[in-house]
Amino acid sequence: MKYPKFIKKGDKIAVTAPSAGFYKEEQLREYENAIQNIKKMGFEFLETKNVRTHEDGRSSSAKERAKQFMQVWEDESVDAIICAKGGDFACEMLDYLDFERLKKLSPKWLQGFSDITNLGFVLTTNLDIATIYGENIRDYGMREPFKTLTDSIKIMQGKEVVQKSFGVCEPKEDEREIFESYHVTQKTQWKNLYDEKKLMFSGRCVGGCLDVIINLIGTKYDRVKDYIKKYENDGIVWFFDIFEMSTPQVFCHLWQMKNAGYFEHCKGIIFGRAFLLCEDYDMNLARVVKDAIENLNIPVILEADIGHVPPQMPIVNGSILEVTCENGQGEIKTFLR
Repeated sequence: MKYPKFIKKGDKIAVTAPSAGFYKEEQLREYENAIQNIKKMGFEFLETKNVRTHEDGRSSSAKERAKQFMQVWEDESVDAIICAKGGDFACEMLDYLDFERLKKLSPKWLQGFSDITNLGFVLTTNLDIATIYGENIRDYGMREPFKTLTDSIKIMQGKEVVQKSFGVCEPKEDEREIFESYHVTQKTQWKNLYDEKKLMFSGRCVGGCLDVIINLIGTKYDRVKDYIKKYENDGIVWFFDIFEMSTPQVFCHLWQMKNAGYFEHCKGIIFGRAFLLCEDYDMNLARVVKDAIENLNIPVILEADIGHVPPQMPIVNGSILEVTCENGQGEIKTFLR
């Protein structure tokens, strides 16, 4: 696995918009505050031209987004990239990326989530480059950055971070005022799918937003089985973030992945809290996950602090994870090896 060099104070963090860009006033105000917070942390800052543009759900054309991403990746003064925001159309820029060029250049830290899975997941599974599934740049616009935000910076700095479950999350119906931190007021706990008293598993991780991953299956960017084969001795830990699906859709997607060989050598699966999950036929997530993959005898954790329902732990795609879940509390240790 290729890990980018660790960043230090004085290094430059770039922001680009591979999916959507900022256009609403409150988004731009929070983004401006995020810039100031990044600078207060001791880093220099750079943004590409498409961060503050938006049309038809995109920051710019697919070709232009790829061009601007390549520019910051090739810029030797840039040490890390945090994406502007998610959206729906990041997949289309993949066709314009120069993968041979990306392979030859020194890797940089790339962070983002949701639609940014199209980039992070593909860079990890295709080019063996570790990436971070974590908050986009706007979240850094809080008056006081939340622990998950500073944790991701610490990871980029090479500091050891042991992440423990928070025990609370933000209610899905909450709407934060501009610059406010996450409203972590709702009690929550991690759940072992088969009611094991304690679960422990480890392996080379891979994952992201399930809504995005399923669209990559069978395309020329689908190198998952090669990735699994390469790291079969480590074992594989999958993590999934669900944005908007019905439970039957989750079942069908897991069934498809199972029959595509995605769960070979799998040591465990972690599901984050789903943001919008329609429980058709009165079937909840636990039920459809069991129906889809119970015969594989893979340990599964539900309701973890990953994804669209804050707080979300930064997960290093490509790293070794050691995961523990006991009595509703979880812990993730990350090893960059």
